[in-house]
Parts: sequence; structure tokens; C-alpha cells
Amino acid sequence: MIPERSIEVLRAIVEDYIATREPVGSKALVERHGFEVSAATIRNDMAILEEESLIVAPHTSSGRVPTDKGYRLFVDRLSTVKPMSFAERQAIEGFLSNSADLDEVLGNSVRLLAQLTNQMAVVQYPTLGRAAVRSIEIVPVTDTRVLLILVTDANRIQQHVLELGMVTDHGYLTELRGKLNSLLVGCPLTQVSSRLAGFEDFFSSNQRDFAVELVGEIDVLVDANRSQKLLVAGAANLARRDNDLGGNFSEVLEAIEEQVVLLKLINEFQSGEAEVAVAIGSENQLDTFNSTTVVLGEYGNTADNLAKVGVIGPTRMDYSTNIAAVGAVARYLSKLLGN
Repeated sequence: MIPERSIEVLRAIVEDYIATREPVGSKALVERHGFEVSAATIRNDMAILEEESLIVAPHTSSGRVPTDKGYRLFVDRLSTVKPMSFAERQAIEGFLSNSADLDEVLGNSVRLLAQLTNQMAVVQYPTLGRAAVRSIEIVPVTDTRVLLILVTDANRIQQHVLELGMVTDHGYLTELRGKLNSLLVGCPLTQVSSRLAGFEDFFSSNQRDFAVELVGEIDVLVDANRSQKLLVAGAANLARRDNDLGGNFSEVLEAIEEQVVLLKLINEFQSGEAEVAVAIGSENQLDTFNSTTVVLGEYGNTADNLAKVGVIGPTRMDYSTNIAAVGAVARYLSKLLGN
């Protein structure tokens, strides 16, 4: 069992290394952290930590830096997560609550999180396979063009402009809208196609072609809702930390740009019971991310549409601040989606 003072020495090493990016020595620990013991005693504690593979000397006769295992123990033993200030909480809530729909909410969220943490932020769209249709709108744009809008009960809006190829009166469009909503409001996305089977039979022969095209476009909008999707912001923050990534930035960025790879990392992430979970270095399932830490929280209003939001950065990061920021944004997203 590791003595408690040795744990405190590890905490001090992690905090100093995060702040300075310099290996930490025993003399500096005594001077900066007020340990009421000699530097020689601190060196004994550091020897214990090194034997447990919690710290390592990057160079001969240098100070020590944390290992992935050391960061893990530090995170597990965090007694407090740095709380966000009242002003920061108000700013988050005000900024996100002004968003009009799910796409705007998530876009604002990922940009805000990148700014708050100075890391690369990522947000996953909710799994909407069990979402339902809230409404279908058909809005005339010109005499021959209309805007088709699908709104789900998860506040996501998908839209597409359709060229009719002919002048169509408003009465026909109103009839189309009425029939679509009577069929689809409250219908799960998974059942939309079957509900619309034979929809064109409601209309006369000269109106059927557009009805068929309309059904096809609704299927496209539904598929866009059901597909997995990610938003990323703050990749420049990673670029500025290339040295902390062991020169691995280009490989990490290439993997991030391949959304399939990033989705795999996020989907395989084990959040456990923690509100915000942290995977450090080699704990990540994909080797490309072994020089990074991934901090993720879940958001959503039901078990069926939970998704993840978080940050990706080097293992040398401000864990307390980043965990607090991810947790706050996840809670506000859940609150907004629940309204």
C-alpha cells in the first residue's frame, strides 16, 4: 500500500508538471508545497512512486514526470473538481439557451467547450433511431420551389429545398402537409417509411409524381437523423500542444478527421458510473490515441438518446478544470433537450 504522504507527493508532481512542463525534483517540491520534511525524505517517497510505475525519470539525474498510471491515480484521488464560477455557469446557460435547434445547440456547445478548456472538443449527436416525428412543414419558397422541414421530438430540424418543376397552388401544399402530419406526428423514425407506403395513392394522377418525390426526400431526412454524427472544434488547440503529444499530432489529427475512427473511440469508451469519465493514454482503446487523454460526459433526456460530449488533449492537461467544464456542458445539454 502506498503511504499517504507519497500520494501527496504524486499530487504535487502532477500539478507542477501540468503547470511547468518541466520534470519535478525533490527540492522544488519542498519549496513549492511546504512539505515539512527534508528533500531526502521526499526522494524516498519519489522512489516508492517510481517503484509503483507512477512516475518516471525522462533523463538521467533529472526530476520526475507522471506516467499514465500516475495520472490515473491522481484523477481517481481528486478530492475536488475545480468548480465553475457563477459567471462561467451563467455564460454557458445563456449562450446555449439562445440556440434555435439541435444543430445550433451542439455547434455552439462544441465551440464553447473548446474555448473553456483550450483542448479539442467533440460532441456526438444523440442516437435518434427511437426519436419520433414532431411535425412536417412544407413552406413555399418560390412558385415552383418549396422547403421541406422535418422536426423531431429531440429538437433536431432537417430541411431540404425541392424543385417542383411546375407551379403548384397553396391548397395542394396545405393538403400534402395535413396528410403527412396526420400520418407521421408521433411516429418513430424507424416506422416512417412503412407509414408512407402508398402515400401517393391519396392524390390524383397529375399530383402523384411530386408526392412520390416528397416521400423519397422525407426518407433522406429521416436517414440523416438516424445516422451517427460528430462535431469537432478546437483542433488548433491540439496543434499548439504537439510537443506534449510526443510529435504524434498529425496521426491524431488524421484519426480525428476520419469520423469513423473517432466514433469508434467514443462508442467504445467505458463511462462507468461517473458523471464524467476519463481515459488516459494507454487506457484508450485505439493505439493512435495512446498519447492523449479523453474526457467524456453523457447528455440526453432518456436512455434511448444518450450521447457523449467531451475533450481530447495530451495527458498533461488540467484535469480538474476540464472535468468540471465537460460536466457542466453535458448537464446543460441534457436540460435543454429535456425542455
